[in-house]
Amino acid sequence: MTSVDEPLADTRDMLMAHTMFRREFSLLPGLVRGVAAGDNARSQIIAEHIELVENTLHHHHTSEDKHLWPRLLERGSAEIAPVVHVMEDQHQAIADLIDEVKATLPTWRDSAAPESGEVLANALDRMVPLLVEHLNLEEERVLPLVEKYVTAAEWGGMVNEGASAAPPESLPLMFGLMAYEGDPEVIQEIVSHMPPEVRPVIEELAAQAFASYSERVHGTATPPRVGGRA
Repeated sequence: MTSVDEPLADTRDMLMAHTMFRREFSLLPGLVRGVAAGDNARSQIIAEHIELVENTLHHHHTSEDKHLWPRLLERGSAEIAPVVHVMEDQHQAIADLIDEVKATLPTWRDSAAPESGEVLANALDRMVPLLVEHLNLEEERVLPLVEKYVTAAEWGGMVNEGASAAPPESLPLMFGLMAYEGDPEVIQEIVSHMPPEVRPVIEELAAQAFASYSERVHGTATPPRVGGRA
C-alpha cells in the first residue's frame, strides 16, 4: 500500500495523451485512402506518421504493463483484478492489429498502390474502435483507481520512462501533439516540472512543431479535434 503521507497521482496528463491517440488514429484511415495511386512521396509521409503514433502508443502501453497493472493488482481490492485483466487483453488485441498494420505498411509505403492502401486502411478501421473503447474504459474504470493507489512519484516515473523512449529532438513535437487539445491548467503543470531552461520556450516550440508537422501530414495546422472521450 502507499503511505498516507505521500501525494497520490494526478492522471490528467493521461487524458491529454488519450485525446491525442483518439484524434491521430481516427484520422489515419482517411489519410491512407487520400494518397493518390503511385504518389510515393505522400505515402512515405503518411507511413512515417503511422509509425510515429504507433510507436508512441506501444511505449505508452508498455509502461502501463510494466508499472501500472502490477501496482494496482498488489494494492487494490479483489474487484480490481477483472478490470486490469480486461486492460491487458485489450492491449494484446491492439498489439495484434498493430502487427497487422506493420506487415502491410512497407508494401504500401513503397508502391502507394490503392490495393495495398485499402488493406492497410481496413486494418486501421478495425483498430480505431477497439482503441477508443480501451481508452474510454481506462478513463472510466482505471484512472480513479490510479489516483487512489499510485503515488505521484510513481506516476511521474512511469510517464518519464515512457517519454525517454523518444529522441530528445522530437520532444517539442510530441508535447505539441498532446497540448493541441490539452487543458491549459494541465499544460502549465507539466511545464512546471520540466528543466528550468526549457520552461519559457517549450509551449511556443511545441505549438510551432505541431503546426508545421500537421501541415505536412494533414494539410492543415488545425486538424479536426476530438475533444476528449468519444
